[in-house]
Amino acid sequence: MKIIRKLYDWVLHFANTPHGAVALFLLAFAESSFFPIPPDALLIALVLGAQKKAFRFAAICTTGSILGAVLGYAIGHFLWWTPSNEFTGIANFFFNNIPSFTQQTFFNIKKMYDQYDFWIVFTAGFTPIPYKIITISSGAFNINVIMFIIASIISRGARFFLVAFLIWKFGPQIKIFIDKYFNWLAIAFTVLLIGGFVAIKYIL
Repeated sequence: MKIIRKLYDWVLHFANTPHGAVALFLLAFAESSFFPIPPDALLIALVLGAQKKAFRFAAICTTGSILGAVLGYAIGHFLWWTPSNEFTGIANFFFNNIPSFTQQTFFNIKKMYDQYDFWIVFTAGFTPIPYKIITISSGAFNINVIMFIIASIISRGARFFLVAFLIWKFGPQIKIFIDKYFNWLAIAFTVLLIGGFVAIKYIL
C-alpha cells in the first residue's frame, strides 16, 4: 500500500504542473485501446488539486478516451484479420496479454452486438468493464462507426463528467475521506478493476 500511496501522491502533484492535463489525455487515450489502467484515478487526483478546472479536466479525459477508442476501433478494423480471415499476430498478442480477452469472449461479444449494438458500447464506456475489449471488437466486427463514436461520446462523457462533478461539488470532504481511508479505497479500486475483467469472462 505504501507504493500505491506514493503513486497517488505523485499523480496528485500533476494538478499543479503544466503536465497534468497532458498526462490525463495520454492515459485516457491509451486506456481505450491497450493500456490496462483506467484514467479515473488521475482525473480524481487532478480535480482534487484544482477544483476550478474540474470540467476542463473531464473534457480532456473524454477527448483522449474517444480518440483512443477510435484507435482501438482502427486496430480491430484494419489489423485484426488476415486476407484469409484468420487472426493476425496482433490479434493473438491481445488475446495472450489482455486479461479475459479470449477468442471465446471475442465471439460472444459479436453475439451481443447483434442484439444490443449501441448499448454494449455504452455500457462498457460507463462501467468498469474493460473498454478496450469493446473498442477493438467493434472495429473487428465492422460495427457502424458513427453509432460507435456516438455511444462512446455519451458514455465516456457521462462517466468522466460525473466523476468531475462529484469532486467539484464535494471536493474538500472527499479529499479528507480519501486521505483517511486511502488503503481501503485502493483495495476497492483494485477489486472494481479486476471485477471488470471477471465480468467479461463470466458474463460474456
